[in-house]
Amino acid sequence: MTTRTLFCLLFDTILLFAVITPLASVYAGESPNVILVITDDQGYGDLGCLGNEIIQTPHLDRLHAESVRLTDFHVSPCCTPTRAGLMTGQNPVTVGAWGTTWGRSLPDADATMMADVFQNAGYKTGCFGKWHLGDNYPFRPQDRGFQEVLIHGGGGVGQAPDFWGNNYFDDTYFQNGEPEQQEGYCTDVWFDAAWDYIESCGDDPFFVYLTTNAPHGPYFVADEYSDLYADNPDCPHAAFYGMITNIDENMGRLVDRLESSDLADDTILIFMTDNGTAAGFRGDKGFNAGMRGTKGSIYDGGHRVPFFIRWPSGGLTGGRDVGDLATHTDIIPTLAGLCRMEIPEDAKMDGISLAPLLTGETDSLPDRKLFVQYRQSFDPPLHGAATVMTERWRLVSGKELYDIDADPGQQRNVSEEHPEIVEELSQAYDEWWAEIAPDLPAHNCIVLGDEAENPANLSSFDWHAMTAWNQSHVRGGAKINGFWAVDIANSGTYEITLRRWPEVVDAPINAAIPGGTAIKADQARLTIAGLDLTKPIPEDAASITFTVNLEQGETQLQTWLTDSASEESRGAYYTSVRLADE
Repeated sequence: MTTRTLFCLLFDTILLFAVITPLASVYAGESPNVILVITDDQGYGDLGCLGNEIIQTPHLDRLHAESVRLTDFHVSPCCTPTRAGLMTGQNPVTVGAWGTTWGRSLPDADATMMADVFQNAGYKTGCFGKWHLGDNYPFRPQDRGFQEVLIHGGGGVGQAPDFWGNNYFDDTYFQNGEPEQQEGYCTDVWFDAAWDYIESCGDDPFFVYLTTNAPHGPYFVADEYSDLYADNPDCPHAAFYGMITNIDENMGRLVDRLESSDLADDTILIFMTDNGTAAGFRGDKGFNAGMRGTKGSIYDGGHRVPFFIRWPSGGLTGGRDVGDLATHTDIIPTLAGLCRMEIPEDAKMDGISLAPLLTGETDSLPDRKLFVQYRQSFDPPLHGAATVMTERWRLVSGKELYDIDADPGQQRNVSEEHPEIVEELSQAYDEWWAEIAPDLPAHNCIVLGDEAENPANLSSFDWHAMTAWNQSHVRGGAKINGFWAVDIANSGTYEITLRRWPEVVDAPINAAIPGGTAIKADQARLTIAGLDLTKPIPEDAASITFTVNLEQGETQLQTWLTDSASEESRGAYYTSVRLADE
């Protein structure tokens, strides 16, 4: 063999290796750290780098320039479903968390969660901000693989499960399940707490889920941010834009901290949002990137969102756009691929790994049929209230067909011109629906009497049928009622305590507190496991406690606070259940 032949063989081998693994560093070295940042109600068009000429987001614009960007990335049209799909890798409908309240924000207790995968791979795991996948065992983040947790309650600050009276500034949040007073604005608190946790991890790899409640309403932010937009006649909502600028500043500080701590190169940093814009596009004001629909819509404007991923040592840099259709259910498989983690064999995953696409190992993904299913009510989603997506087509509600390549704004229904496509996509949806529909009525139960949470403090946020999901409903004494789906973990004696106000308020059931309305109720009632019990409500009583013997198993718990004269009634918005000491 000549020297020239040997050189050519060696060169060909190197070239072949480069083709097979164009970003070899992805598979070399230590496990990369991961920070996943997701904001709430910020749409695709609520960023300067994506065409919005009003909003000020210089730090996110810089991150966009340094990242690989998924430009056809989709989530669900609202908060919980997106988080359920992201955290489980499953379609939210199939995992039981397709609504924001009504007991339908709780993903299957046995579902493999993103933090489980990271923890099993030896990562430190932390969750900071908005969880919105359950406030009671076994649905809390600390029950789902996160080792350090600092969150608000429910789906937003000021909602029924949240600490009473929170208003975005100097709030009390739940740190590993316990209320802890914080100082500062909510978004600043989440970013600072996340960074403190990162520093505490030392040399261990970390996965940080940094999930802001901003810019979700109520739209509270310091004047210095809203004033940036207050006098702009083209701005649709000054406080909403101001909240995003505050997020942008925090992203800038996070990136600076990563760089100054020599963590940036070995950290996968992801920025995404959870649905279409809530307030960034109204009428002819604002910017929606030419899309139809906003938050809650099954048109693309309701569920197509930004997704930036940067990992310098893994080659994910340079401002490269990837236009393949992708979805939130793909993120667990993708991170498992990038971080060389194993997903349990019995884990159900609807998504696929995007890692080969991101790293350049492949030029495209298979053309899949993906389903965006959404309905915001207490009943299971209706068949047909959905969009079927492919790379080219969108079938909306089973009857409207849009060619996204030619008509990204979804203005021209071409169903009559392409009946064969309508039939193909409809059939795919019907087959999928027939597979999942039998399990839709099932309840994911809050567990009572387990040592992980005893007592369990329930709120009206998780009532089935109807719900008082916000503290404003409690203040107003809303005449609403529903039941909790519960699972009695251990047979025994239970104390069930009914309250109108949360325990920290310590006010009588019938009293008015500042900002609240008095009610009239002289009877307290509960039903559970075939029991139907009533007690009088003494004057000035803050709570009524029932002592009951319960057997292990699933059941329903419902409460009433009733005025016997008028028969006016509502549920006990706050109810605690404790397995008594033996």
